[in-house]
Amino acid sequence: MTSELVNEVPSAAAQNAVFDPEAWYAGEIERTIITEQELRAKVAELGARVSADYADTADELLLVGVFKGAVMFMADFARALTVPVKMEFMALSSYGSSTTSSGTVRILKDIDSDVTGKHILVVEDIIDSGLTLSWLLKYLEGLRPASVSVVSMLRKPGVQRVDIPVKYVGFDIPNEFVVGYGLDYAERYRELPFIGVLNPEVYQ
Repeated sequence: MTSELVNEVPSAAAQNAVFDPEAWYAGEIERTIITEQELRAKVAELGARVSADYADTADELLLVGVFKGAVMFMADFARALTVPVKMEFMALSSYGSSTTSSGTVRILKDIDSDVTGKHILVVEDIIDSGLTLSWLLKYLEGLRPASVSVVSMLRKPGVQRVDIPVKYVGFDIPNEFVVGYGLDYAERYRELPFIGVLNPEVYQ
């Protein structure tokens, strides 16, 4: 017997249903510290600054995003730029499901192209201890690029354990565990359009 696929029209209720992340994670997010509107404005601001700084660069600017946390910021930031770019992604293992960095870094996915002589801009979601980013910058510098700089949406200056030259920073935030806009805890909360403080009861 031949089965036929039937295209069913969703009900009006289903069509009008809107996913409410705050309701879905009710009780798990303690409070919002950076709104969706503030994130959008900061992305535009950072995009304008970087575009001005690299306006005279002959070659495309190479954005290197760090999986998985920087994916949301990377997508928005790349579209906010007014200079030609290429995009690469790296995956580094340092966190697992913990709330603190282990300091031990493994490359799970490396850059696919030759970056010799390229201007690299590392796109980060957050800088806290700085251990992973410090390791990454040394690794990239060993690939002989023309330059390596960093843009990060968030930074926790009070907990940095290594000094890292970061030219572009969106927001400095207190030492609290935050999620949303790509940031997660145990692979949850990445889809939140804002930055929120995770209720300690979730991870303690």
